[in-house]
Amino acid sequence: MEPKKLMAVDPKTLPWEEVFNEPTGKYLYRRSLVTDPDTGMEIKIVRYPAGFTNPLHTHHCAHGMYVLEGTLKTHEGSYGPGSFLWFPEGMTMEHGATAEQDVVILFITNKPFDIHYL
Repeated sequence: MEPKKLMAVDPKTLPWEEVFNEPTGKYLYRRSLVTDPDTGMEIKIVRYPAGFTNPLHTHHCAHGMYVLEGTLKTHEGSYGPGSFLWFPEGMTMEHGATAEQDVVILFITNKPFDIHYL
């Protein structure tokens, strides 16, 4: 059995990956920190540019968002730095940045990520 090893990542050294979001015609940005090969769980840093809103959608995974910078605007309200939100699997949701500024979040899934727009 292979010994377990600590994994340390400095997110500032990772480039932002530009991801085109077809429903909005805009880009969002992410830095992938870790993906668990056994469960598919993922942890990323995601940046939604000012004015970007991911329209109504669902996931087959639950996911959490911890707000690092800016304000995360959701279908249920707005949340600033230090807020943690948990979106249950199958929930209909919408989230993104305010019109005034980017929002940066720590994004955590409990299994492989997917997205289904309504």
